[in-house]
Amino acid sequence: MTLSRSTRMVLRCLTVLILGVIYVPLALVVVNSFNVNKTFAWPPRDLTLEWWKRAAESQGALDALWVSVRVGLAATAIALVLGTMIAFALQRFKFYGRDAVSLLVILPIALPGIVTGIALNNAFRTILGLELGFITIVVAHATFCIVTVFNNVIARLRRTGSQLEQASADLGASSFTTFRLVTFPLLRSALLAGGLLAFALSFDEIIVTTFTAGANQQTLPIWIFNNLFRGQQLPITNVVAVIVVLLSIIPVYFAHRLTREESISARGGGGAATAAESAVVVN
Repeated sequence: MTLSRSTRMVLRCLTVLILGVIYVPLALVVVNSFNVNKTFAWPPRDLTLEWWKRAAESQGALDALWVSVRVGLAATAIALVLGTMIAFALQRFKFYGRDAVSLLVILPIALPGIVTGIALNNAFRTILGLELGFITIVVAHATFCIVTVFNNVIARLRRTGSQLEQASADLGASSFTTFRLVTFPLLRSALLAGGLLAFALSFDEIIVTTFTAGANQQTLPIWIFNNLFRGQQLPITNVVAVIVVLLSIIPVYFAHRLTREESISARGGGGAATAAESAVVVN
């Protein structure tokens, strides 16, 4: 379908407008992290690295960063294991209620964060009698990180099918050898992409974290929110916000690259068909 010249111009203008609404505020945060004026007078009178130096020396920000990294890694590890297992169960086996289970797995990512946070807070404190802290944050983040891993893995399983695994088994390879040399290589990029997205999702989460962190744990997004309205801390808060954006963009970028390269490889054929033969040779 060929679009008219006027239609193309309208679409381009809308694209630029939408991207401007999304990214201009982020660009302002980046510029203000170098703004010499604490009140962020615009345009900046001068630029400085003073706020970045103070942010690097802020023990509260460093502690919050370490908590966010540990929570993200733990939640991602849980999501990789459980999300992959669920994907295999739903894709490779047929059972009553499979569609309902699939919906329930995906639902946490669609629910409002405040609803999920309140529900988990009540479950941890009222039903389980747990004290809110690091473990409850990890469990809370894992509930929605599982979705990203599940979506990546089940999409790969649907595209690759089970023919190579069946061929490997028919030719005498053991189950472990088939998984190691056939199944895992086919899923490797999907697992990595899902893990990167899960970590990024966990790293900048604030709503669910607010309801499940308790008083003794503070992630980086919560640290930013708590210091946002403190005049002396505001310049440092801008620096930390830029760091959060960068640490969130990097895994998303690599996950996008992995997914794109895998799609191109799948269209081109690739060498996946030799995996079953390799499994048989090793076995």
